[in-house]
Amino acid sequence: MDSIYLWERIMDLAALTIFRAVVRENGVTRAAQKLNRVQSNVTMRIKQLEQQLGAELFVRDGRRLVLTPAGQALLPYAERLLALADEARHAVREDHPRGRLALGAMESAAATRLPGVLAAYHQRWPEVDLELSTGTTACLIDRVRTFDIDAALVATPPDAAVLTDAFEFVAVFSEELVMVTPRGHRAIEDADDVALSTLVAFERGCAYRTYIERWYAARDIRPARVLELGSYHAIVACVAAGAGVAVAPRSVLDLQTDASNIAVHPLPDIGMIETLLVWRRGHFSSALNALRRTLVGAQDEAAEGAQADLAGDDAVPVVDAGVV
Repeated sequence: MDSIYLWERIMDLAALTIFRAVVRENGVTRAAQKLNRVQSNVTMRIKQLEQQLGAELFVRDGRRLVLTPAGQALLPYAERLLALADEARHAVREDHPRGRLALGAMESAAATRLPGVLAAYHQRWPEVDLELSTGTTACLIDRVRTFDIDAALVATPPDAAVLTDAFEFVAVFSEELVMVTPRGHRAIEDADDVALSTLVAFERGCAYRTYIERWYAARDIRPARVLELGSYHAIVACVAAGAGVAVAPRSVLDLQTDASNIAVHPLPDIGMIETLLVWRRGHFSSALNALRRTLVGAQDEAAEGAQADLAGDDAVPVVDAGVV
């Protein structure tokens, strides 16, 4: 078959949108709900796409639809074609961002850095439908890679090679990573000073967890146990109760309403960690560009606020030079 004719038939963006939705929603029923279509229409469009391509895209495994090798081969092309179509739509409307923008963020960034930024962004660009989801740095980078989200706010990965040439990024915030212990813990200048053997942390894929595990490993120390939790609120509560120690950005601790049962220890060996806005190379819409400008514009203000907190905020006790 003539290749140009084949691609003209594949470039049915509506069919590709339906195909992607069935994959993402793990079935026709939820895809139909997501797209506000009837199930029979979704099924029909998938069958039409299969006929056009001359290959089955799904097989049924019990009650589940599973991608065939042909479906797996088509999916990344569908993602790229749909992303390119979005980019083209935005390009002709560059002066007026609008449409969907799917943003991922670490929980810490979503809680401390984004509320004011997103409020200003929504007020400036109300026609952008911004969807926010949270996850670990590794998970978010993978979701950007597969076009599941348009961009993400992640910590600078401990392994720089993770951000390959497939990505573009810009630094938007800097975070000071600190160790959190129960109040009364002795001062911590080295890993040998940590009295509790349990590390309370997010699941693997959290960049901050990797930084602190490498901090331990540099001293040939390994926490006896890692207690994995899904929020900083739960992590800090467990530390306050004496379950272990944790690491967190100082900005997260500034939100704590009751910090009477914890102490904060600087980690100068790790230093400041930049938060990056990451997106796929070539996948840069006017809505994303407006968000980038908003974040970069807020960077200086955030830095000034952090300096003010370090100078005068004594809401959370800082353990320094043996003082508890």
